[in-house]
Amino acid sequence: MHTGRNDAGRRARTRIPVRVATDDTDASAGFAVNNEFERFSQVDDVFSRSRGNTELRDEKADRFYSTYRQPLANWRAAKGFRQLDYAFRNATWHVADIFAELYEDDDRRDGFLDPLSMLREGAEQRLDCGPPADATKLLKHAAKTAGADLVGVTGYDERWTYTERFSAATGQGKPNPLPIEVDTVIVIGQAMDERLIETAPSALSGAATGMGYSQDAVVLLTTAQFIRNLGYTAIASMNDTSLAIPYAIKAGLGEYGKHGLVITPEFGTSVRFGKIFTDMPLAKDRPIEFGVAAMCTICNACSKACPSRAIPDSAPSTTRHNKSNIKGIRKWSIDGEKCFSYWTKINSDCSVCVRACPYTRDYTQRRNRAWLRLADSPLRRLALRLDRRFGGGKRVMAETWWPV
Repeated sequence: MHTGRNDAGRRARTRIPVRVATDDTDASAGFAVNNEFERFSQVDDVFSRSRGNTELRDEKADRFYSTYRQPLANWRAAKGFRQLDYAFRNATWHVADIFAELYEDDDRRDGFLDPLSMLREGAEQRLDCGPPADATKLLKHAAKTAGADLVGVTGYDERWTYTERFSAATGQGKPNPLPIEVDTVIVIGQAMDERLIETAPSALSGAATGMGYSQDAVVLLTTAQFIRNLGYTAIASMNDTSLAIPYAIKAGLGEYGKHGLVITPEFGTSVRFGKIFTDMPLAKDRPIEFGVAAMCTICNACSKACPSRAIPDSAPSTTRHNKSNIKGIRKWSIDGEKCFSYWTKINSDCSVCVRACPYTRDYTQRRNRAWLRLADSPLRRLALRLDRRFGGGKRVMAETWWPV
């Protein structure tokens, strides 16, 4: 069922049947926020904790991060973890790393701890782009031409903004300001290369993540500068400033999955998200539904495949595995500490749950679009059996990716 194909047609938005909510409330997005909810601090993010002065920072964590600047050589004999593989993985991260490291002396890591700042001042006078629906069409057309695979729009929600950013220089929190005029969030999705994901876990599969971030940085900066040139506020953000998943769901780009990631009808789980905070008057998209919640309830592919057992095969709950989980939301939650410990063990990001997810497939293929319709029906158990029978989520050996 997984073809490994990822050409230009793969990145085009395909006609996938989804149900669109009549509004963009918490209920329509599948959120269950209770009275114990507390906004999240980026200081408590598992990556921040592994860089700060916490129990998660050790020699293995430091070595893990250092491999992105100095590829490991002769670390292990396994294919997929050779210097050849690390060399390509690090190359795919190069663009994102340039922006992240540009202002490190000023305690900034653009795109990861701080918004992308390589933007010019825009026009002093605002251009009237017509009614919000027309302005949104113009915006999405420009963003997709710039390279975005998915674009959605939703309203700004302070609940998802970090109470503070993480300072790499001090290991503590720092202010996380946003202009008061920001009332809209544009969510950009970048598809990841499925052929690379199929080699997970490997250093080579980490190249899919790196390309996602580097492409995201270019598209976000281009789109944000376009908005500024029209005279509006635009703040380009990758992992910084706020949580991305709630915005992607509210913007109608996908549903939340058991592995704690967004599942899209175009690319499954194999997609990365960035966001742009703006005051440009745009029409808002609404959440969609195509059977993910029902499928995840009966599917345990990600839980079973997870090498660190970080993904519980259980019902959504308010359980917090540790401080890296947000408080007061009933949902599927992964144990970030267990997940990251495996990353440091293999010296690369994992992506096994992305590979194992039955939704990760090439939807330019008619049979895979038919599978998606089957998954969104009372016959979803049959869809699961078909996925497993035809080797869905099976790991491909990394050496087969290279031509020689």
